[in-house]
Amino acid sequence: MNQHTRLTLSGLDGSNPLAFLATLGTLRVLTRAWPERDPRLGWESHGGRWTPFLETQGAATPEDVVAALDPALRMMVGHPAFSFAPDLKLPADRFAEFSRQAGQAARTGGDTVAAEFAAAFACEATVNEDGTVQDTAFRTMSGAGHQHFLQFMAELARLTTAAQIQAALFSSWRYEEQKLSMRWDPADDRRYALRWDDPSGDVIRTVRGANRLALEALPLFPVVPVGRELETTGFGSPHGSGDFWTWPIWEPPLPLDTVRTVLALDTLQAVRPDRRELAARGIAEVFRCERITVGKFRNFTPAQAV
Repeated sequence: MNQHTRLTLSGLDGSNPLAFLATLGTLRVLTRAWPERDPRLGWESHGGRWTPFLETQGAATPEDVVAALDPALRMMVGHPAFSFAPDLKLPADRFAEFSRQAGQAARTGGDTVAAEFAAAFACEATVNEDGTVQDTAFRTMSGAGHQHFLQFMAELARLTTAAQIQAALFSSWRYEEQKLSMRWDPADDRRYALRWDDPSGDVIRTVRGANRLALEALPLFPVVPVGRELETTGFGSPHGSGDFWTWPIWEPPLPLDTVRTVLALDTLQAVRPDRRELAARGIAEVFRCERITVGKFRNFTPAQAV
C-alpha cells in the first residue's frame, strides 16, 4: 500500500477534554485493528479550533474507520478490565489481585489489555487512610448517585453502537443520548450556581460514542507512585495547588508510541510551557483544564491555551 489517506475527524475538538481522549482512544484501537495500515494522528487548525486527522496507508473512508473500530470495541464487552469491580475504591489486596491476574493474562495468553488498564487505574503501593488504593486522576465517581466508574465503562462497552461512534467522530455533537457520561466533558459540570434553575432533576445528556472511545485512551496515561502519593501522567499543579491536566496538540502525524511519549513531556507541566522547545517537537498548542470536585463527583473545567 503506497497510497496514503488523510481523514479528518471533524466531530472532535482538541480543546475539549472528552474529545481529546476520544481522539487518542481512536488511534489506540485502530493501531491494534489496522497494524498493516500504520495509523498516525495529527492536528490541523479549522475554523478557530484544532481538529484531529488520521493518516493511514491505503484508502480509508469514515465507514471503513467505524467498521474497524466497532468490532474491536465490542471485544471489550465483559472484559475483566471493565468488570472486575464496579468502582476503583478498592482495598489494596483486591486491586493487587486484579493486577496479578492481568499480568498473568498478558504473559500466558497474550492479552495485554487488562494489564494496560491496571497500570492506568491505580497502584496498591499507595493507599489512602482507609486502606483503599489511590487511583487515577481521571476517576470522576465512586458510586454516589448510582454513578459507578467501572460499571459505566462496562455499560458503555455493551451499549454503544457503531452509529454513535460515527456520529462522535464525524458529526457535530448533539448530546442526544441519556446517561453513561464519564464526566470528562466540561458540559457535565451541572452546578446550580452556574444554571438558571436547579439542574438536579434534569436528564443527563451526553455523546455516548465519544465517551466510549475516550475509555480506550486511559492506558496512555499510566499512574506512577511518587513517594507516598500516586501521580497520573499529564496531571500536575503548575501553580502550586489544584489538580490540572495539560495536553499537547501536535501537527505532524505521529504513531501511537510517539504520542505516548509526547503526552508525558515534563515541559508541559510548567506554568507557561516553553513554546520554542515545543515547536521544535512539532507541538503547536497546549491546553490545560482543572479537575474540580463538586459534592461527591469530579468534573473538568473548560480548557485554556497556556
